[in-house]
Amino acid sequence: MPMGYVATTALFAWCTFFAVVAPRRPRPLATLSFWFGLGLNEVPFVGIYVLVVSTALAAAEGDLDSAGAKVTVAVAAVATVGLAVSAWRGLRTDQVVGRALEQGLGTGWRVRVHVPLRRRRPWVRILLLPAPMRRRDVQRIPNIRYGDAGRRNLLDIYRRRDAPQNAPVLIYFHGGGYTGGAKNREARPLLYRLASQGWVCISANYRLRPQTTFPGHQIDAKKVIAWVREHAPEYGADPSGLVVAGSSAGSNLAALCALTPNDPVFQPGFESADTSVTAAVCLYGYYGHYFGDPPDEPPPPLQPQGYIHPGAPPFLIAHGTKDALATVEGARNFADQLRRGSDSTVVYVELPGGQHAFDVFHSPRFEAVVDGVEAFAAWVLAAPQRTPDPTS
Repeated sequence: MPMGYVATTALFAWCTFFAVVAPRRPRPLATLSFWFGLGLNEVPFVGIYVLVVSTALAAAEGDLDSAGAKVTVAVAAVATVGLAVSAWRGLRTDQVVGRALEQGLGTGWRVRVHVPLRRRRPWVRILLLPAPMRRRDVQRIPNIRYGDAGRRNLLDIYRRRDAPQNAPVLIYFHGGGYTGGAKNREARPLLYRLASQGWVCISANYRLRPQTTFPGHQIDAKKVIAWVREHAPEYGADPSGLVVAGSSAGSNLAALCALTPNDPVFQPGFESADTSVTAAVCLYGYYGHYFGDPPDEPPPPLQPQGYIHPGAPPFLIAHGTKDALATVEGARNFADQLRRGSDSTVVYVELPGGQHAFDVFHSPRFEAVVDGVEAFAAWVLAAPQRTPDPTS
């Protein structure tokens, strides 16, 4: 029996366990769930291809008659079934997103949306080319300076090559626990999709620890919004329609931006800049809740729960049920607090089987979330807008 086949099967079975079962406690197992389970959880078809092909090649060599070989084949079969379960969870996401939009926006939400929304996901890309790739119709303008903190104060602009005018704007902040990450890592399927539909999308770096700490990260995020207000028209954008989004730590930045418009605490030296936003999109954020945390404990100052007010803009929150790093219970709690404390729409999408960092690949799960974000943003931009009141 080829040792390569044994090693391949063992590796993929190990990763499949953490993708499908995804234990979230104790913390060491949760960390293993993230690092070993993320890839196959989002692109299980790739794992199925590898296991089927490697088994077929081993069978062609005629080395599968021994007891050890039969055990290896059985393990490969079980792993394939597990990956099929993971794929099924991802395929269900479109239904989950649809129900969340109806619950949050109302059953007649499509009547208000006057832009064409995608009816079918890009299955060729999902099944064969799930890694993020550039789109020919989208221009990326990299490394534009918005502050004086070197490469940590750079942003990229994504826009359609025909440079549409008066385009709405999406600002995106990356994850990384405020200690790592970069503007060209996560959520690229979302940035390229919206840019191809006429949006101007901006993905920004911000200062990290130990270079700064709270509120330094938030001040940088506000600087990005202020830069967009001043310079976006140069790139064909109309900042009157401005959606802020983020993943993980970037989700907290986005939420705090949405909940603290024009707050001088976060705008030292540029207090007069308009930093209000039209809506917020929060992907797998940490909202101050780990297993065992008292659910009613006051949030620390960097958590958005402490800034909720009636005048908050609409929110879309998406979180995976298998998130090993930021608990789904925390996301539920944040969504519930927003619904109680804000007068605006809150759409909460709980993704079956979703892990942290589900926005890296063109997976069935994230493509469905992309469609949901596009629909949510179109609905918000079509609604009568009111000016947020930070004192309310």
